[in-house]
Amino acid sequence: MTDAPASTPAPDSPRLASVRLDENDAPWPLRPWIMAAIGALAGLLFHMLVDRQYVAEPAPLLDALAAFIAVSTVVFLLGVEIRRWHWALGFALLWGAVMGLISGYSAGYNLNGSPIEWPFWSGILAVLVATPLFQTRRDVARDWRFWRLWQMPYERLHSHAWTDAVIGAAGLVFVGITFLLVVLIGQMFKLIGIDLIERLLNGEWFGWMLAGAAFGGAVGLLRERDKLVATLQRLVMIVLGVLAPVLAAALALFLLSLLGTGLTPLWDSGFSTAALMMAAAAFAVLLANAVIGNGRDDRSANRFLQIAAAVLVAAVLPLAVIAFYSMHLRVIQYGWTPERIWGVIAAIIALAYGAAGLWSVAKGRRDFDDLLRPLQQKLAIGLMLLALFLALPAMDFGAISTRDQLARLKTGTTKAETFDWAALAFDFGPAGRRALADLAKSPDKARAGLAKWALAAKNRWDLNVPGEAVNAADVTYGAKPIRDKVRVLPAGQRLPPEAYAALDTRGQCKTAPCAAYVLGPDRIVVAGRGNNVVLFARDAKTGEWAEDYEGFRGGAIAEGLTPGELEKAAIEVRPVERRQLFVNGKPLGEDFE
Repeated sequence: MTDAPASTPAPDSPRLASVRLDENDAPWPLRPWIMAAIGALAGLLFHMLVDRQYVAEPAPLLDALAAFIAVSTVVFLLGVEIRRWHWALGFALLWGAVMGLISGYSAGYNLNGSPIEWPFWSGILAVLVATPLFQTRRDVARDWRFWRLWQMPYERLHSHAWTDAVIGAAGLVFVGITFLLVVLIGQMFKLIGIDLIERLLNGEWFGWMLAGAAFGGAVGLLRERDKLVATLQRLVMIVLGVLAPVLAAALALFLLSLLGTGLTPLWDSGFSTAALMMAAAAFAVLLANAVIGNGRDDRSANRFLQIAAAVLVAAVLPLAVIAFYSMHLRVIQYGWTPERIWGVIAAIIALAYGAAGLWSVAKGRRDFDDLLRPLQQKLAIGLMLLALFLALPAMDFGAISTRDQLARLKTGTTKAETFDWAALAFDFGPAGRRALADLAKSPDKARAGLAKWALAAKNRWDLNVPGEAVNAADVTYGAKPIRDKVRVLPAGQRLPPEAYAALDTRGQCKTAPCAAYVLGPDRIVVAGRGNNVVLFARDAKTGEWAEDYEGFRGGAIAEGLTPGELEKAAIEVRPVERRQLFVNGKPLGEDFE
């Protein structure tokens, strides 16, 4: 008996094709489930940190922890591979800690401040740029030729940036679809009397867990099939590339038209010229990169699209110049604010890219993209470092703005009546509050009164709208206690302290006297300056006074008339009595019950 030879697969037998873009990345079948679990846990922790009452005191530490959880989780989900997974964990924790520091500082910077301010968005920009840089560095870790970030392979870096964008966007879409599906299922079960799913959805903790699990699971599924995602990414770039000639022609016509019209129409349009120019420049960069691709082999072979990409790149510089000049005029007219400082920085960044793009087009001509790609890589690294530096509490834009605005106030460039006291109190940080305290001691009584009013305000809405005049007499009157501002009628009637507190909160009597007419022990009607009539009622259970929005009749009609009633019921017109506030015999406001 002879032994049969071991069978070997035929040379042409089919093998399972890999769905990973990088052959060095081994399949990770459990990735979607692990990512979903991490996302769900992060969603629950995030909810526990942000689930605070609206009127609760600011908690910068909790805001910092919430930002740490959110940022580190998203960065880890997008950037992790089983190969060198501990690198991704360390990278995510590092950026989570940085963003936590930024958010905590921003939350405590202003009175009633928010953690999501301009430094937060600057930090997010740094994270978005740093993530594909990290992924590329992880992939080429063994090749020490690429130890400098600006020498890393552009093709892989560009691919990571676009793939992250596509996967992130697809993950958000999947979250929306998941919520729609769960709502549908909940409504189906509600029809048969089971409202468990609906009650879960009404709980915010479940919503955050569901969103985290859906996003993590979607990212895990797509990352395991990133070869297919690369195809989708290429399709997106092709579609965006088709739009390049449209925007290129529009920008060329727009810039040529300015030679005849001048820049004056831009300032008279009523829109933010700087924001529009920056948005146009950003779209130009996006569409140009969609055409030129990762490299010469990846760029569009259509000569028409290549010309359009060159026009888009060259148009960035004039757009950035217009944006910068617009910000320059704004600063000259109104002075520095943190928002304008950020705007000028953005315009400078656009100028840098525009100069690099115009140089590459002028020198490279048909092959301008070969010169532009390495410049874009260096600009991206510089942008990441600049965004991180500006996001950290190294520079105090509020202090810079305070010094400039005070100088304008002292020289008379800005009048005290039109000065933005709310910005000094609530937007310029500790430096603004200290400046208000100094101004409150000013020998100029009008200016000192305005400063005291701003310091005493609990929120910016108690002060003037920026640019609107404030009468110094209004400020003096506003400092009076609420009892001295309200005239109570009929004579001899009195208001409880809770009613006065409600009137003070409503702000109807903030800068001018008002009259309160007692309708009964639980209702009053208040008339203020102008045709401003408000009803207040006391809640029978809590005893609290609040505005009664449904107290005015406003032509109320009967509800629920059936066709039978309309055909057979007795219908008549009756005289009705109404109660309405009259001042010197003239009716004021609507009638009420």
